[in-house]
Amino acid sequence: MSVSTERHLTEMPQPFVMPDFYVPYPARLNPHVDAARAHTREWARAMGMLEGSGIWEVRDLDAHDYALLCAYTHPDCDEDALNLVTDWYTWVFFFDDHFLETFKRNPDRAGGKAYLDRLPGFMPADPSRGMPEPGNPVEAGLADLWRRTVPSMSDGWRVRFAEATEHLLYESLWELDNINEGRIANPVEYIEMRRKVGGAPWSAGLVEYAAGAEVPDRVAASRPLRVLRDAFSDAVHLRNDLFSYQREVEDEGENSNGVLVLEKFLGCTTQEAANAVNDLLTSRLQQFENTALTEVPLLAAEQRLSPQESAAVAAYTKGLQDWQSGGHEWHMRSSRYMNEGMVAGPSRFDGVIGTSALDIRTLFGRPAAARLRSLSHVPHQHVGPSSLPDFDLPYPLSLSPHHQEARRLSVDWAERMGLLDDIWDREMCEGFDLALCAAGLDPDGTLEELELSAEWLTWGTYGDDYYPLVFGRPRDLRGAKEQTARLKALLAEDAPAPGAASLPTLPLERSFADLWTRTAGPMPVSSRARLRQALETMLDSWLWELHNQAQHRVPDPVDYIEMRRATFGADLTMTLCRLRRAEALPPEIYSSRTVSTLENAVSDYATLLNDLFSYQKEVEVEGEVHNGVLVLQTFFGCDYPTAVAMTDDLMRGRLRQYEHLKLREVPLLCDDFGLDREARAAFASYLRELEDWLAGILNWHRSVRRYRAEDVHRGAGTAFARRGPTGLGTAAARVGEVFAPAAR
Repeated sequence: MSVSTERHLTEMPQPFVMPDFYVPYPARLNPHVDAARAHTREWARAMGMLEGSGIWEVRDLDAHDYALLCAYTHPDCDEDALNLVTDWYTWVFFFDDHFLETFKRNPDRAGGKAYLDRLPGFMPADPSRGMPEPGNPVEAGLADLWRRTVPSMSDGWRVRFAEATEHLLYESLWELDNINEGRIANPVEYIEMRRKVGGAPWSAGLVEYAAGAEVPDRVAASRPLRVLRDAFSDAVHLRNDLFSYQREVEDEGENSNGVLVLEKFLGCTTQEAANAVNDLLTSRLQQFENTALTEVPLLAAEQRLSPQESAAVAAYTKGLQDWQSGGHEWHMRSSRYMNEGMVAGPSRFDGVIGTSALDIRTLFGRPAAARLRSLSHVPHQHVGPSSLPDFDLPYPLSLSPHHQEARRLSVDWAERMGLLDDIWDREMCEGFDLALCAAGLDPDGTLEELELSAEWLTWGTYGDDYYPLVFGRPRDLRGAKEQTARLKALLAEDAPAPGAASLPTLPLERSFADLWTRTAGPMPVSSRARLRQALETMLDSWLWELHNQAQHRVPDPVDYIEMRRATFGADLTMTLCRLRRAEALPPEIYSSRTVSTLENAVSDYATLLNDLFSYQKEVEVEGEVHNGVLVLQTFFGCDYPTAVAMTDDLMRGRLRQYEHLKLREVPLLCDDFGLDREARAAFASYLRELEDWLAGILNWHRSVRRYRAEDVHRGAGTAFARRGPTGLGTAAARVGEVFAPAAR
């Protein structure tokens, strides 16, 4: 951005008053900041980013002061590391402005894609293989930085960092498409895409480099480390959205800004949207803290990290905290952002580096109230029958003619496996009618396929009831982890032996082994591995629920939405759906952004639909904290009808996103993969299956005896309670006694 543009922005009235930020850790300044300023100025000039670039002059670079950003965000690294990190940030901001001026001001998607397609070639896993000849300052800068950085990092880090860089680059096309269409994303879509295009996961990779704290590759993809990275990223981006709203929305015409997204979604003023964005920023920081304090130490113990590996994870966590505080300090000082008066006020800390953001209101006030709300929900409040909006799902319902027979077979199977001997009985299982759900999800399946699908749904629903009852109420996290480990041990990597299902004795395990044997046995190794991963994801998500239940903590809204896909079993059913098209479609298509976004949109609609139907059952009867409506009530401090309306709006937004992707992005995806007519037909069938999935789930919720007001007080555990002691908690205690030999 030119100096004249910055001067123009300083003359404009601010669109809102900046909220009180939650900044619990004072920023610190690296002593090598002046050396980094001098170094990066000469580096940028050598790469062609300054005089003659048409993007920046030296005064622009000096005004932005990326060396100050890096000195605040990496306060402890040495001079050479600070110089290199500063060059990386100079490059990424230059790329952002170069792409804006070249392809966004006068939208040119084809030119932008061709430009981006060349850049991965400058990040080879093995730099000795060579690179293309750079053709512009962005390519020259990336080539130089890659050569200077990767020799000191492992292969695992190189792969992760290259992937994060590619996401940052390629998702600029998503922003360009939204500008072309005048389309504003829904909040869930925005958070997901902002992580990639905003670059904070990329910044997290540089924290590993600058702190000398490379995350062990074997835990880099674990939930605690992923949540640290994602919560860090969301907070960085939401903070940036507040500071850059005036520049991005009012000057550049951007639609990708969190304040604008919430302003349109909530139908509120810009000031109210800014306050809501800051509340979400605070929630993500508090999620970061909760994960660092309660999940990361357990991960280190369970994975038997060495002292050196544990120290690296701790230094990485500290490095992310330093980045948050330092990034905030820089945003208050850089000429690139709206920050009038933010460092000018008198303070008893004046003259102390990094304390301009320090304010008692950042530790109390709204941040403290938000944390208190998440930990002080009163369980078992009377809420009455669940309030349901007018669902207008546009996909017609089709039901398999094998429904009734599959119902009989699946209930008989549940009885043989022993699933009707403890927390369920036959009448309850028949009322749940999981075969009806299967009949809607797969209306064209054979009887054998429908029976297997109904039995997977039966097992998943039983497990979803079993874990909170047997392990949640008594806060038996150790028992739950041991149970999960035994279930995972049944997922053989080799083709399951036909007699394997007879080995376990616990009904939960015996039924699981039976389903795994029948489903995975005929599969090729690659498909079996994907199914195993989906099942492990679901099992781990049940432990996440128990972790929150033990703290009696209503989840952060972003963490809840993302984990709810797994707790609902969406990953499992989507994987089974994919495997049917395994031979007709290239496997790489399923890892594309378009397909993952399609599936996430559909999953979120279904999970929020379930939360609407199950509100009374979960909040009033079971005392649950994992319900999307309750999460919104808690986060916004609003009443139940308002949260229901917001949930409905979010569902509609996710459905509009699915339709948008199907209309606009799926044809481009098919072209990119060169799909022939047969493969395109297979992909169209896959989309119809997703739509059948939604129609079948809605029909099942409306039809079965599980969520109606007259049914919710005879939920899981009451069948056993009728044969055992009565009173709050005694059903769980008795079940725990019965299963104690197997669970210990």
